[in-house]
Amino acid sequence: MTIELPRYGLGGAPLGNLFQEVTDEQARATVDAAWDSGVRLFDTAPHYGLGLSERRLGAALAGRSGYVLSTKVGRLLVPSSGPGRDQEGFDVPAQLERVWDFSRDGVRRSLEESLDRLGLPAVHVALIHDPDDHLDQAIAEAYPALAELRADGGVQAIGVGMNQWQAPLRFVQETDIDVVMLAGRYTLLDQSGLPLLEECVKRGVRVLAAGVFNSGILATDKPAGTYNYQPAPAALVERATRIAGVCERHGVSLPQAAMAFPLRHPAVATIVLGARTPDEVTTNAALWSRPVPEELWEELESKGLLSQER
Repeated sequence: MTIELPRYGLGGAPLGNLFQEVTDEQARATVDAAWDSGVRLFDTAPHYGLGLSERRLGAALAGRSGYVLSTKVGRLLVPSSGPGRDQEGFDVPAQLERVWDFSRDGVRRSLEESLDRLGLPAVHVALIHDPDDHLDQAIAEAYPALAELRADGGVQAIGVGMNQWQAPLRFVQETDIDVVMLAGRYTLLDQSGLPLLEECVKRGVRVLAAGVFNSGILATDKPAGTYNYQPAPAALVERATRIAGVCERHGVSLPQAAMAFPLRHPAVATIVLGARTPDEVTTNAALWSRPVPEELWEELESKGLLSQER
């Protein structure tokens, strides 16, 4: 891989109105705050707001340099057959709809259309996005298409981005990808993705760890809310609360520990955190920059509070 991955990146799903609307001005201010905080890796996808995240991120990065930008392939955006709002979690008009396409032509078309929306000449990283139900085609067709683009200099690094670890493990074992974006499977509450990370170390594949707050339960010092986008089970809330107590004794906040934990593994190059406001960005950046004492991890281990959920 010819690029160095920054340790901290901004995830672009909230910029595509994930769950609630973000104005153009707020989205731009969020990216500006990330830039001013030293963030130099930015991740987006056509899926995020039916292209809205790409358009906003591209506009905010125009004229800037020295960053790493990733987007994804696997969903083409085509004109919608009817009115209404998007039904996949983004608060946007359903003027377009997503069509799965992991073919060679689909991959190339996806990247070309992403560049049009971004208004930028190139992206640095291209990830095969959520091929859970299309795994064989993604390995047989989408991966070779990205490998061709990498060989031709169209992208610098290629990989896969998913919310599970088993399918990315196949990519690591059967292809020559550079990176894996793994969401929610290597966190304070769920280290089930450890077999994938260990294989990545063996094969020199770098991991972008996303979903480090497990969709919300680890985002504040008082755990509650959602775990993997569902109401958090009481047992997990209780364990997260115990972890928060250990953190407090060591002068560390729970979100700070959640951000620091994945980076302790040698496979993990970057954590990627979404944000919808400048305040969220600056708060996360400040927490990320603070050291976490080794004694914290030792106490969590000794109390059996780190778990490999499967």
